[in-house]
Amino acid sequence: MTRSPSCLALILLGAIQFGGTASFAQRPPSERELRVYAGLHDAAARGEVAEIQRLIREGEKPNVQDANSRTPLHVAAFLRQHGAARALLRLGANVNALDAERYDILTIAAVNDDLEMLDIALEGGGNARAITSHYNDTALIAAAHRGHVEIVRALIAAKAPLNHVNDLGRTALLEATTTRQRSRHWSKPAPTSRCPTATARHRCNMPEPAAIRRLHGSWSRQERIEPARSAPRCGTAILPRGSYEFHGGSLERRSCARMKAPADPIARRASSSWAAQRCQA
Repeated sequence: MTRSPSCLALILLGAIQFGGTASFAQRPPSERELRVYAGLHDAAARGEVAEIQRLIREGEKPNVQDANSRTPLHVAAFLRQHGAARALLRLGANVNALDAERYDILTIAAVNDDLEMLDIALEGGGNARAITSHYNDTALIAAAHRGHVEIVRALIAAKAPLNHVNDLGRTALLEATTTRQRSRHWSKPAPTSRCPTATARHRCNMPEPAAIRRLHGSWSRQERIEPARSAPRCGTAILPRGSYEFHGGSLERRSCARMKAPADPIARRASSSWAAQRCQA
């Protein structure tokens, strides 16, 4: 079944709405490079439009490159210097120039989620269909990889290729969906602020976290140190055969050797399912 480009665009935007973020390999100017920059590169990094105009008027080439093949326009794009980028484009900078990593300013703006820079590049003649990076990506694939929805919309409107396949075998849509899967499996644990408050735990009869930790620690130590006994000593509460684990305030049985209940009174109060048991000797 074939799908129209408009349908693919809607599917891509839907996938990106819920996508995660991941890193995308680019090399912006380092602090050392910024310190040694001179001429147009330095003026572009600082966003000094008047200095850019003066230098080009005096004969400096607008497409001069640094050691990593970055032009002053690349530097302005990396550092979000929109005024400098407009001045450079107006004075003859190549909007589709590639640096040593094969990135143009469209892809740099797509990765940085810089919609204003993207609009500047498109207005200056940027090619939304250009193949960039060592993986033969497009700016659209880069934006989909990062989940930048507004950038994806702008690139689709600029006729970026929806079905281009990079060297990793991925289209922009597949990049968005695989990024979503990575974010699902590699997501960070929920912040502690989402855990129930002390008042909520009291109302729900949930044990304190410290008591739960002591309870688990005591049981695991008893399992390692003390063997199962055939008859309990008087005055000692013995759990039935099997271990127990907290799940939402209740205890769930796990099959293993018999273990003695902890002597810590706080830990015993953590669960009402066995604390009331009496010695059956």
